[in-house]
Amino acid sequence: MTSSSSQRFSDEPNQLNEWLWVFSPNKNSFSTTSWWLDCGTEPVLIDCPALTSSNLSTLKKLSEGKTPKIILTNRKAHSSVSELKEALGCKVLIQEQEAYLLPQLNGLETFQDEINTVSGLKLLWTPGPTPGSCIVFAPEPWNVLFCGRLLIPVKFGELASIRHETTFHWAMQQKSLKKLRDWLPREANPQLASGANLSLLMPEVLLKWEAWKYITDDHKTK
Repeated sequence: MTSSSSQRFSDEPNQLNEWLWVFSPNKNSFSTTSWWLDCGTEPVLIDCPALTSSNLSTLKKLSEGKTPKIILTNRKAHSSVSELKEALGCKVLIQEQEAYLLPQLNGLETFQDEINTVSGLKLLWTPGPTPGSCIVFAPEPWNVLFCGRLLIPVKFGELASIRHETTFHWAMQQKSLKKLRDWLPREANPQLASGANLSLLMPEVLLKWEAWKYITDDHKTK
């Protein structure tokens, strides 16, 4: 199915452009929003969508003839990872702090602070939302920052890093924000793809760099 980012979420994955798909928030996994990036011979599924026939059918078609990889950006995004891994015949990449949560998963790959994938994606450990949270930066020609739960919707058209009732470590999360800013290429200004529930952003879910807003107090949200 091909559609534009101006459409509302449906039961089927929404294709935003020729290389990016977004899935409806996964109600079985803290309303995680998952993304598929078609980035060559090793496309990636970033976090786990709901295990539905529609999602599986789309993912199998997108994976055909390729070697996909699942990247998990935080411990709240693991729902059905074993079933998705088996269905797609792929490996799973996760920051080492949270690998213990998937002890029976074969083909699990881990990293410590940074890692680059075969397709040129760059991962950075950004603890705070959870101990092993990470972000995924897809440089040009994609130029998208997949934020996981480090940046989440706070109002229409805005993402921020805020203190949530389930935040693992707020001070560490603030350090991760600075770390990320220093780590990104100065001229990149990537689009932002959050891994949280994007319903607040509808109809536009892929935001410009300027959508990242700073919150300096200890604002909390549920």
